[in-house]
Amino acid sequence: MRSFDIPYQYQSEFVDTIHKVRQKKDHLKKDFSPSILNFSKCDILIPRHFGFCFGVKNAIEIVYKILADHPDKRIYLISEIIHNPFVNTDLQSKGVQLIQETNGKQITPWSDISKNDIVIIPAFGTSLSVMDKLKQIGSELITYDTTCPFVEKVWNRGDQLAKDGYTIIIHGDFHHEETRATFSRISQIGKTVVVSNIREAQMLKDFMNPRADDRDWKVFFKWKASEGFNFREDFRKIAVVNQTTMLADETKAIADYLKDQMIQKHGQNSFADTGDTLCYATNDNQTAVKALIDNNPDLAFVVGGKNSSNTSHLVEMLEQHCPTYFIQRDQAIDKKGKIEYFDIHHKTESETVLNKELLEKSRIAIISGASCPDTVVEAVVLKILKLLGVEDELNQSVTTFKERYD
Repeated sequence: MRSFDIPYQYQSEFVDTIHKVRQKKDHLKKDFSPSILNFSKCDILIPRHFGFCFGVKNAIEIVYKILADHPDKRIYLISEIIHNPFVNTDLQSKGVQLIQETNGKQITPWSDISKNDIVIIPAFGTSLSVMDKLKQIGSELITYDTTCPFVEKVWNRGDQLAKDGYTIIIHGDFHHEETRATFSRISQIGKTVVVSNIREAQMLKDFMNPRADDRDWKVFFKWKASEGFNFREDFRKIAVVNQTTMLADETKAIADYLKDQMIQKHGQNSFADTGDTLCYATNDNQTAVKALIDNNPDLAFVVGGKNSSNTSHLVEMLEQHCPTYFIQRDQAIDKKGKIEYFDIHHKTESETVLNKELLEKSRIAIISGASCPDTVVEAVVLKILKLLGVEDELNQSVTTFKERYD
């Protein structure tokens, strides 16, 4: 597997030890059971797979190399390189400027950017309209593309199927950079519509009926469908692709549901299988969380940027089984046990106070999203151990953990 040059401020010896121990014992990654660290007052459960994925490592390596190689250049990012505040704040402290917010709102006017500057495309990719803007600035403009190869895989497969006459259903958040980028490409080739969940996929079934109401289509889907989309004609052949950070199980459920509908109406060849485009890292992280849940945690901390899609989905999975707190950094937990966390359902900051006595003897799960640095995970583990007064047991716990797998 390819190695990456990741800046020291994102590395953790503690986390790296856990990864190496599990990799040595299970190099084919077939064992999804969590890593369990035992302490006198609690157990810490860490999923088999977590933290920076391939695409994130690739983007991080590229952007920091650019900073090192071009100290005198003005450097811009189309939008956040990944959805993690620790990383983006560090880049901005080094002079990197953002052109757009994650929702596409302009921060830096295009007129401020010259052909002598450097512009970096983030790991999510970017839309064709943005690419056109970059071309207009000038041929000498230096651009670097950190788009995740698994995102590009979705684009390539969607493009090919659209050329073959399939309407492409994108499972994603229409306002997310990745989905906007995917939609902009495929919609230039063929018919495309975005659904955010299984409920909206089920609504599409009604529009496969020629007698469906045009007014309903305008309300629910016209604004996130390609130009000229005709729901009476364009659901004869379909394929489903996804925003790579979505819940893999939900993408599969959407694909299975629509496949059944299409086969009933138009036969076996009316649906194209795209299961091989699902992101391996998203799959592994979500499968690892399922295995962690099977180990019955009493509560969970999910660590990552609050605008991180893949991290939010881990919260959704865990909160069905135990109290779950979505935090961005260890500072969200104070020494008295107060937690400031993000409520994904109301999109608001909330807080609660943990009972330290209840924490004792608990099984505490600590999970991070694919864009969260290992150092942040380590800091959260230490904060919880300090809360219980057992931080001095960490080294011995890791040693015991290693011996268990030797």
